[in-house]
Amino acid sequence: MSLFEDGGAGTVVTSEWNDKPVRAWKPAKLSERSFDLNAKEARVTEQAITAVRTADQLVPNTWEALSRLLLRHEGIASSGIEGLREPLTSVLLAERTDAGGAAGWVADNLAVIDTALESAHLPLSVNRLHSWHARLMRNSNLHSDLIGVFRPRVGWVGGSNPFDAAYVPPPPNEISELIDDLIRFANEPTDLDPISHSAILHGQFEAIHPFGDGNGRLGRILVSRNLRRADLTRHSTVPISVAIARDTGGYLSGLLNFQLGNTGPWIRWFAEVVQKAAAVTNQLADRTRQILDSWNDKLSKLRSDSAAHSLLPLLIAQPVLSAPDAGKLLNITRAAGRNAIQALTDQGILEPVQAQTPGVGRNRNWYAATDLINIWSN
Repeated sequence: MSLFEDGGAGTVVTSEWNDKPVRAWKPAKLSERSFDLNAKEARVTEQAITAVRTADQLVPNTWEALSRLLLRHEGIASSGIEGLREPLTSVLLAERTDAGGAAGWVADNLAVIDTALESAHLPLSVNRLHSWHARLMRNSNLHSDLIGVFRPRVGWVGGSNPFDAAYVPPPPNEISELIDDLIRFANEPTDLDPISHSAILHGQFEAIHPFGDGNGRLGRILVSRNLRRADLTRHSTVPISVAIARDTGGYLSGLLNFQLGNTGPWIRWFAEVVQKAAAVTNQLADRTRQILDSWNDKLSKLRSDSAAHSLLPLLIAQPVLSAPDAGKLLNITRAAGRNAIQALTDQGILEPVQAQTPGVGRNRNWYAATDLINIWSN
């Protein structure tokens, strides 16, 4: 059964593509829909809320570094769902050097997640969505006229054109009204629990598909932002995209369920994914502690107050760095920072990596904490 045959939570509208009529799906406004869960679905959302809160408590206020690691884990996984799979060291180098290309594109995804979380207490707005999209897509192949603005033409998901596509979202003239409705839903108080609220927010954003590209990544950023806004993730973020990436089939079928009006199954799948993401947070916290312990063992022969020892915990937040970085982080000279990096390199904690540094002057020598980076590959 196709979406258009069902008569779900929306209507079929006619648009035009290359002077030919094409059928598109206009989802109903969220303000016009009711979202009732059965007992089993409500129980799963409650379990997801508990799992997220428990995982967040593993990241103390003082351990901002692990929060940064989890943030990168989410951004890299979200880009991977869209087929952007760059070596993680390349992405982290692009994040540090502001390099372009595919690695820079993934690094921009990390930057937008960071910005969205930092501004989670502020109301969502069209301008905010546009600014996120502009940063997210600046290194993409998307035409410049389509970056930072809603799409001015028919879009589609899957297939080579809207006639053989898996899904054709609403035409451009419907986007503004639907997004305004979504923004009200995001900003105003609701009786929904934060997991259901996040699931519906994400599902509707994907149904609208307001931009020419990058909708999946922005939609998942909205989830992380919404969980932070609901005060479920005070210290970190659960890597939702990691869990979604392990069940992309369930993700796509769940979104279709939502578009058809079958909200309960979508919310239940989403809540189960959130629980899995919380489990990933627990695993990353444990593995990070184990790595720190092994690093400290390797440096057992050095004085405990040495610069190398002081640099160790800082690698979690900055797993790719240079000698000047080490100097700034520890408030020591560049030469002392270089010595600290050399000590960590001698023990196999850091490894040299190659990267061009933008601008004039000599290229920096970069080093990566590969044990940490490899966590994201497993």
